[in-house]
Amino acid sequence: MTVKRSDAGIKLGFVVAEFNRDLTYMMEIEAEEHAKFLGAKVTERLYVPGAYDMPLAIKKMLKESDVDAVVTIGCVIEGSTQHDEIVVQHAARKIIDLSLEFEKPVTLGISGPGMTRMEATERIEYGKRAVESAVKLVQRLELA
Repeated sequence: MTVKRSDAGIKLGFVVAEFNRDLTYMMEIEAEEHAKFLGAKVTERLYVPGAYDMPLAIKKMLKESDVDAVVTIGCVIEGSTQHDEIVVQHAARKIIDLSLEFEKPVTLGISGPGMTRMEATERIEYGKRAVESAVKLVQRLELA
C-alpha cells in the first residue's frame, strides 16, 4: 500500500480529549512541537470530551480531511472502579479498527489506564511518542 502525501510534508490530524485538560494540554503542546521538529504539520484538530469519544471524531477526520495520519491525545486516570480500563480498551480497539478501515495510521497517544494523576504527569510525552509513530509509519508505508 502506498500512502499519497503532498510535497508540503506529512499532514497530521490531532484528536484531543478535553477530560483532564491540564494534562492533555501539555501533551498536545509537546506533540505539536515534536511534529514541527520532524517536519510534519498539524493541519486539522478536533477536541472531544474524553478518550471514549475519540472514534467518531477520528472517523470524521479520516473521511473528510486531507490528513496522512491521525494522532490521538488523551489521559485516563484510575478511579475507584474499573471504568478507566473499559474506556481505554474500547477506545483503543476502535482506533485500530479505523486505522485499518481507512488505511491510514491512527496512533495511540492516550496514557492510562491504571495510573494516578502523578503517573499521568510523568507520561506527558505520550503525545510526542504518538506523533513519532505517526510520522514513521507514514514514511514507511510510502516505501512499502
